[in-house]
Amino acid sequence: MAATVAELAGAEGGADALCCGIGPVEAAVATALELQRRRPAFVLQVGIAGSRTLTPPALVLGSESVYCDLGDLSPGLVRVATAAPDPGLLALARRVLPAADVATIATSARLGGGAAFEVEAMEGFGVLRAAALARVPALELRSVSNRYSDPPSSWRAVEALAALEAAVRRLLEEFGA
Repeated sequence: MAATVAELAGAEGGADALCCGIGPVEAAVATALELQRRRPAFVLQVGIAGSRTLTPPALVLGSESVYCDLGDLSPGLVRVATAAPDPGLLALARRVLPAADVATIATSARLGGGAAFEVEAMEGFGVLRAAALARVPALELRSVSNRYSDPPSSWRAVEALAALEAAVRRLLEEFGA
């Protein structure tokens, strides 16, 4: 599962791949519809991300996904703002990708919306939350394309996508997909 076709490289072959679209809402809706249509053994959400300090193309496994777009709500209103990866998938991914950082990944529909966290992206929470509600194990993997302070013209997307592709291939081989 990825926001764009370019981020799905490495999943061709035996794995079912789905381009969910950009942003948390598109990701959640596409994931929920796909999980209703068929029940995969697991969901691997992948893509590029920004980071405060990590050097591109660092790999990051999500220890948690935090949804940053809800804002402050009145006390007592129930909201879900975090989603956890499947512990077994995370443990396996850590063995397969030992150099990958493990960190909380912020999800926001806007660039900078998750800047309070080390890593931010746009789809992880939507995918992990939909998978959790469907009781399907899920994990988020990101490759850093830029630091938050980098102008878009200097983002290293090509390198990040190449690192992501190699990591996805290794994970899917290990997962038997």
